[in-house]
Amino acid sequence: MKVLICDSGILINLSLNGLLDILEKLKKDWNGKILITEQVKYETIDRPLNILRFKLGALRIESLLTKEIIELPSSLNISNEEIKRKTKELLEIANHSYKAKEGWVNIVSEGEVSCIAIGSILKEKGHEVIIATDERTIRLLFEDPKTLEKIMSKHLHQQVQFVAPYTNYSQKFNFIRTSEIVYVAYKKGLLGIENKQALDAALYATKFKGAAITFEEIEALKKI
Repeated sequence: MKVLICDSGILINLSLNGLLDILEKLKKDWNGKILITEQVKYETIDRPLNILRFKLGALRIESLLTKEIIELPSSLNISNEEIKRKTKELLEIANHSYKAKEGWVNIVSEGEVSCIAIGSILKEKGHEVIIATDERTIRLLFEDPKTLEKIMSKHLHQQVQFVAPYTNYSQKFNFIRTSEIVYVAYKKGLLGIENKQALDAALYATKFKGAAITFEEIEALKKI
């Protein structure tokens, strides 16, 4: 089975841009599941439901869960305890992969790694997995850890060294950002905006709401 695993940033980006309905439209057009972990549910539904500023967005995301547009891993008979164990294991490895003068550099959060954890479990069970995240760090950790080393060194103004064999996991996943989700929806005629500038507007909207995509990458997408 094909499984799209969304982290918190993807759902928040789509919500802030009024594009959450894209997931529902894509789900009808796609023979697969869209999953979130319990950690992502907490970050996008449970916690923001108690904050007035974010309550409406949380309710919108919760409605997708109620309608089973997005689902929890239990829908594939995977327990939260199993995911927690795998998350702890991967979090320990990831946050001991880069070292600076002061010590280890924490580079990823529990919510992000929980998506990798469920992805890893599903891959072992033979599912085709896509990880949806707007975070550049988690993608580079798997796809190009040496480039991440250079970026962190520049950002921290000191030498950061990649020291752990985290790339053992590097070939397991395909990554997709909110921008690519919007692009696919546009190509399938699911964006719901009849205007030749719709794709341009939607792609830049995802960038300005958190997708780690460059201007050059957006312009390249528009030409495909």
